Amino acid sequence: MVTPTKTKTEQSGDTAVMRFEGDITSTSEEAVIGKYKELGAGTKKILLDFSKVPYLNSSGIALVIQLLMAASKVPQKVVCFGLSAHFVKVFTMLGLAKYTTMHADEAAARAAVA
Repeated sequence: MVTPTKTKTEQSGDTAVMRFEGDITSTSEEAVIGKYKELGAGTKKILLDFSKVPYLNSSGIALVIQLLMAASKVPQKVVCFGLSAHFVKVFTMLGLAKYTTMHADEAAARAAVA
């Protein structure tokens, strides 16, 4: 059974952290793209927290790619953390390293955008 995605957004200055919780699938557009579009105009750095995402299918990955592409046009720097080893491999195989970097934890992600 798919667990609906919830997103908590924390904004501080020009940095936002989007904390995803639950499965990211085709039903997660509002939780991913909708929440991204709600970020303040001055947002320059975005941290995506996947530490509470147990499942991410191809439709969910497409939403993440959509967010990354939109951010690259602004431009905003996007970094990811909390991805399982499997999803680090998937993101790497899909070439997402062109648009984001992947970090083990929030401290490393914050250091990457400092």
